[in-house]
Amino acid sequence: MNYYLYSYPTDMRRSFYTLSGMVTNLMGRNVQDGDVYIFINRSCTSMKVLHMECGGLVIYHMKLESGCFKLPSFDQNTNTFHTNWQDLMMIVQGISTDKKANKKRWKNPST
Repeated sequence: MNYYLYSYPTDMRRSFYTLSGMVTNLMGRNVQDGDVYIFINRSCTSMKVLHMECGGLVIYHMKLESGCFKLPSFDQNTNTFHTNWQDLMMIVQGISTDKKANKKRWKNPST
């Protein structure tokens, strides 16, 4: 699967048809190809992942209780973020590849 991170902040009130329209009209891709499309809000605290599965479109939505997502490096040549499965998991878990501290995440106090 290919992973595409939309380059601009996204209104998280958007749902299936609006996000798939953004994929088609703004990203120049076809949502039915089975690729994964990632959208993040302006404050980098909420993420939606749009994916076409065998039964139809699926949206995964994650909203952080604390901290923010760290985006991968922006590629000026392709005007997009270089993203893959590992990058997506590192964004979700708040893991930073540089030598600085990892991003803050909420943890259950009982564990």
